[in-house]
Amino acid sequence: MNQAQEIADLVDGVLGPNAIGSYLHGSSVLGELRPASDVDVLVVSRRSMDERARRKLLSGVLRISGSTNQIRPVELTVVVQCEVRPWRYPPNCDFLFGEWRREEYEAGEVPLPEAMPDLALLIATTLIGDHPLTGPRPAQILDPVPQADLVRASLAGIPNLLGDLDSDARNVLLTLARIWTTVATGQIKSKDAAAEWALARLPSEHCAVLEHARQLYINCLYPEERWSNALRDRVRPHVACVLAEIDQLRTRTARM
Repeated sequence: MNQAQEIADLVDGVLGPNAIGSYLHGSSVLGELRPASDVDVLVVSRRSMDERARRKLLSGVLRISGSTNQIRPVELTVVVQCEVRPWRYPPNCDFLFGEWRREEYEAGEVPLPEAMPDLALLIATTLIGDHPLTGPRPAQILDPVPQADLVRASLAGIPNLLGDLDSDARNVLLTLARIWTTVATGQIKSKDAAAEWALARLPSEHCAVLEHARQLYINCLYPEERWSNALRDRVRPHVACVLAEIDQLRTRTARM
């Protein structure tokens, strides 16, 4: 059984009749899974979970998720339908599991409801992918996300993203390329497709670092990742360039 189906079965076992549907999103539906890609699943529920259900779901997904050649990291997001239909921004998330927070979960922290601007992007990719694991097609239970809210959600993630630059340069550079793409076009592209779009528009001196991040994404697990000192030195100038491009687009849009 694949991980996505294991997650869907776990969700149905925990939420029971409150589970409306489980849906693939992210790399699985925007392009293809790369060596270090997460298995991204969005769950739509009829009501918020109680603490018992949260702990049971967390315990189950901790067993299914991983970060080895055999087991991919899982990102599991649960949203209560009435929180996003009718659509409003910012949306609220009922439960979020990500492998990057495993230590906190294993220390006893349990995911709680919280505002999550990024949920706008998750719902949009869920609708684009149209890939139910269980339940009806996503367009039957989710409202479309306005383009303006896709842009708002993309921009909202920049401050936290920059805080990860030293520890996770690959993902930060690729995600900034995706943000630039979304702000400019209103479209959500896969990380490598967004990088290709950005590379065609970057000054030549800023291309090498993004191309390296793209190749790492396509070919490498995180333990295999290598950066030369010369490329490391180019990361922050590259980021400054991309942020300036995004800011120009944001300013131009605000004046319209």
